[in-house]
Amino acid sequence: MNFKAADIHENSPWQKLTPGGEIYEPGTSRLTMTGEWRTQTPVFIADKCRHCMLCVPYCPDSAIPVDGDKRLDFDFDHCKGCGICEKVCPFDAIKFVKEGE
Repeated sequence: MNFKAADIHENSPWQKLTPGGEIYEPGTSRLTMTGEWRTQTPVFIADKCRHCMLCVPYCPDSAIPVDGDKRLDFDFDHCKGCGICEKVCPFDAIKFVKEGE
């Protein structure tokens, strides 16, 4: 019997995993908290943001939530700190700081 993606963790025996570690169920990326991988943290400067939403589709981690026509602060559980959002923001509403500062 194979584990479901939600049941896989660092103590899962390899004998119970699928060949090649393949996952056969959809939507499992939300289970992996990749935010701890980053070395730089994005800072959302709300008063500079014009909600143009350019940053949202560029984020490879879908870590920029949107509510209606407004973007919200980052989903730090999934943001890896790649910096793409900062590069595409025309209003300087995103800056990066070293993790822990």
